[in-house]
Amino acid sequence: MRYPVLLLTLVLCGAAVAAPPDDRPPELAPVPDGPPGPGDAPEVTIKPSAQGRVVEYRANGRLYMLKVIPKVGKPYYLVDQKGDGQFARQDSLDSGMRPPMWVIKEF
Repeated sequence: MRYPVLLLTLVLCGAAVAAPPDDRPPELAPVPDGPPGPGDAPEVTIKPSAQGRVVEYRANGRLYMLKVIPKVGKPYYLVDQKGDGQFARQDSLDSGMRPPMWVIKEF
């Protein structure tokens, strides 16, 4: 009695999985392959000055980050995090988050 019920359940599950879905939304588009195009990459402008260099990063015409490279001292970043034009200084772009890493097996 158990085997026919199990066999019938497996056949019905296989038929349900094998049936192609007809309710696919029409607005889906295939994902493009390859590297991003010239419009996708941020625009980078390097401006030299008497104190050093300033590298400007823009996306869609909006300035979102500056990298200040002084002649004396360490470089730092000015980042517009909220998009309101107020830049906050960051000494590095490293967020400080470190994922845990363990050695599982070595060969």
